[in-house]
Amino acid sequence: MNKDRFPGQRRATYLTTCLIACGLPFPAIAGESLIVTQPMHLGDWLAGRVNAQATAAPQTDNPLYPQGVSWFAHRELALQEAQRQQLLLDIGALRDKDPTRSIARDAVYGLVDARSATGRVSLKSGDGRWLQGNPASDPMLQPGDIVKIPDRPQTVTVIRSTGSLCVIPFQANAEALHYVLACNSHASPDTAWIAQPDGTVSRFNIALWNREQQDAPAPGAWIWAPDRGEQWPDDISQRIATFFATQGVSETDDPRMRPTVDMPVPPPSMAARSRDFPITGGDWGSVGILQTPTARMNPAGEASFSVSTVNPYTRINVMMQPVDFLEFGFRYTDISNQAYGPADWSGSQSYKDKSVDAKLRLWKESAYIPEVSVGVRDLAGTGLFSGEYVVASKRTGDFDWSAGLGWGYVGNRGNLPNPLSIASSRFNNRTGSDGTGTLSNSYFRGRTSLFGGVQYQTPIDKLILKLEYDGNNYQHEPFGETLKDKSPFNVGFVYRATSYLDLSAAFERGSRLMLGFSLHGNFRNAETMKVGDPKPLPITPPPVASKVNMAAPRSELSDVSAANFAPAPTDVKEVDASATPAVANAPATRTLHLQPVVMPEPTQAGDQTQAPIVAPEPATDWHKLADDLYAQMHWRVVSVRRRGEDLLVEFDNPDAFYIQATLDRGANVLNREAPAGIRTFTLQVRQRGMATATYTINRDAWYASHARVVTPSESTPVVVQRPPLTTQQVDGIDQVFAEAPKRFSGSIGPGYAQSFGGPNGFLYEISAVASGEMRLTRTSWIAGAINFDLLDNYGKYKADTVSSLPPVRTDIRQYVTSSRVTIPMLQATKVGRVGESGFYSVYGGLLESMFAGVGAEYLYRPYGSHFAIGIDGNEVQQRGFRQDFSMLSYRTFTGHITAYWDTGWQGIQANVSFGRYLARDVGVTVDVSRRFRNGVTMGAYFTKTNVSSAQFGEGSFDKGIYLSFPFDIMLSRSTGDSGRALWEPLLRDGGAKLNRAYPLYNVTDMSDPRSLWYGPPSIGK
Repeated sequence: MNKDRFPGQRRATYLTTCLIACGLPFPAIAGESLIVTQPMHLGDWLAGRVNAQATAAPQTDNPLYPQGVSWFAHRELALQEAQRQQLLLDIGALRDKDPTRSIARDAVYGLVDARSATGRVSLKSGDGRWLQGNPASDPMLQPGDIVKIPDRPQTVTVIRSTGSLCVIPFQANAEALHYVLACNSHASPDTAWIAQPDGTVSRFNIALWNREQQDAPAPGAWIWAPDRGEQWPDDISQRIATFFATQGVSETDDPRMRPTVDMPVPPPSMAARSRDFPITGGDWGSVGILQTPTARMNPAGEASFSVSTVNPYTRINVMMQPVDFLEFGFRYTDISNQAYGPADWSGSQSYKDKSVDAKLRLWKESAYIPEVSVGVRDLAGTGLFSGEYVVASKRTGDFDWSAGLGWGYVGNRGNLPNPLSIASSRFNNRTGSDGTGTLSNSYFRGRTSLFGGVQYQTPIDKLILKLEYDGNNYQHEPFGETLKDKSPFNVGFVYRATSYLDLSAAFERGSRLMLGFSLHGNFRNAETMKVGDPKPLPITPPPVASKVNMAAPRSELSDVSAANFAPAPTDVKEVDASATPAVANAPATRTLHLQPVVMPEPTQAGDQTQAPIVAPEPATDWHKLADDLYAQMHWRVVSVRRRGEDLLVEFDNPDAFYIQATLDRGANVLNREAPAGIRTFTLQVRQRGMATATYTINRDAWYASHARVVTPSESTPVVVQRPPLTTQQVDGIDQVFAEAPKRFSGSIGPGYAQSFGGPNGFLYEISAVASGEMRLTRTSWIAGAINFDLLDNYGKYKADTVSSLPPVRTDIRQYVTSSRVTIPMLQATKVGRVGESGFYSVYGGLLESMFAGVGAEYLYRPYGSHFAIGIDGNEVQQRGFRQDFSMLSYRTFTGHITAYWDTGWQGIQANVSFGRYLARDVGVTVDVSRRFRNGVTMGAYFTKTNVSSAQFGEGSFDKGIYLSFPFDIMLSRSTGDSGRALWEPLLRDGGAKLNRAYPLYNVTDMSDPRSLWYGPPSIGK
């Protein structure tokens, strides 16, 4: 190979020159190196080196190892040294906190202390051609940087808590645990951190009780897997592995790093490697064996729809996992041996029971302690199948064992007394169901029974076997029935036909066959490639102005408001290694980056001879820029204003859910077409004419983030969300383009409604909906919809109870069937701001399908706050059944005070409303939900008013479970629209709210401090 083909290219024997030249504590690794003397792209050098190697004479030494390509950036030394010092401080603090483990802490402290920061920055690929094709991942090397392509290592290194390194020959397919046991056969680690040769760090569970699918260490990897008894905190273990990842590949020329041990046993075959433990549902839809639950939980975001049938019950279950410690859902149970009611009323319809389940994990499994959960079946339902349980689960490899204690239906075998009777004799007796759904006084009462079982993951990955002991003997079934119970043992299997479909079968009660299926998936990971979006424009460098008179001020926008309209900062603060480590080691945020730009010195005031000549700026086609922005963003531009180096673009009613991605497409257009003198783009959004948020984009930073890799020490935000500019501030900026907001808009689409669980079975309506809107002013409009009923069977609807309340909802049959053409909504609305944090709306018309009237709302929502409070009041009258302009005689006032709280914890939102409902009842509604980063929301609500359970009817109080989602997760084109699936056990008149259009909390949602946080799951990969 011609080693002088690229400047600075040398073998390892010449690395001393680099160490003297750039001061990097460079690991002595055999291979090829590049000492950078002038700026260049890494991809160009790597691609050229491959070409040179292809034409060179065959080499006799070890082949080069592209997977271990290391880029050592001198400018990263200060930050990495600060992080190293902080790591040493934290390890020292652990030693002081627990002196019994001081020997291990001191040993690891010494191991880290003996090594220096290197400035290594991880790369997404060591393939030069790939880097050339992905400029945003291709580093721009600077003078003083070093690039190293090592020879292919032959070993893997285990970092031991004794302060020594155990070097082992690499074995294909060997997992981390095999290397750890090769170094110490008595080791008992639970978790391993693997620093792969490319610099990435992964964490895997490796013990018998928590083993999961994992990547095998590659040649040259580092492994840190402390024993469970040493109790190293996970965050410190992660940082130890990250530090060693900066050291490069683990094999060096140091003679002390020669293999110390051989692999004692052959590594497993690919078929025998670790697998993720399967979490499966039982007959009741929740995670369990068959009839019995387990303590296990699905990952947060999981949802499932399942059906199981075992005579005489057919269960339809919908379960959701909003957080990793809570599972809840609802169920319809068809009881085939029981009629819903008298034949002249319900016909041949069998009984349909509605119920809600919940399960809460009390603590997670560890090496010696099982996972424990407590759960309730038929929570606030009819109580026909109500039961409670406490259950523990423990895994041993491919087996998962469960045992628990059940009350009620779960423990109807009743072979044990209630252990809670020690606290009170009241726990000895359990009352029967009253069928109303009232929160029961019978929870955890009555005799109990043990239950338990085991799940086994067979060598066939898709096949799971199940065996259980059932705590129910089926002698106390609903409606006084008894079922044959030949055996307390049930046996069955689950076959995972696809990643989202499970098929199950079992032999239960010693006499009955159970069949079932489950559709499941994790909604937090849902996304769709946007193949329908406009093709992204090529990234181009910002145009360069011919000459810039530096005597002129950079921007006059500071005169408007330095706080409200300032460019994103581009200065990079130098990190001193002696600075407070916590600052240098702050958690990473989703930021883009830029190197500091050195500006020429301004001319002296009054020295006209030094002022350069400013060439006239080419004219900008503002109409084209607005059209291109709409084509790329689908946001309509209403004005463009300019002052100095800053450009303000205002958008009307932006239509997007993933704001960050949309802003990125807009920044590309602005970077290509805005005048060369513009350095900052400010995009202000108006929702219903009200400015709600401003996003500032630094032009140079944005381009740098798309043109090259930026290092952690260069980080500075590219997009900054700020409070909106006031009307006075905007009007003070010169306008270069204006376009009136779109006055008319409309659409035609499908409509669908359903009801299930009453005496009439499944009810549905399929329709076509034409909707339209006319803007009156910037902040007022008229909107309406016409519904064309295409197909429905609501003519069969019969209310299954008679309520003493006004029929504000239970007359649904008349509203659906009286006319095929209806007007579900026709409303005039005016909105506005009151000060900086207040919003108002007034409205009137046909407010929803069943009520018309007038109303007003006020919302106090400080910008960026996690709290908001609103109040609304509405004078309404019940509409005629044909949903035209006719009215019934019933009139009332309804309104609520609502507090909104974004808890800031795991995306959980809590809303509480107090007020008067449509049936003139007074009470409170509590709504708790969890929103994931991709916008999917799982939630539940309940309403309790001054209406008694007897007045309310079956169900006792209003409640529901919902799943809302942005259409972005399922459509191939970006959109701001969203959908909602709501389940309510029964439609009742108590606790009924007015379905208001345009609630202000939704209208002002872009003022949410998390608006830039939302995005598809792939943005984090």
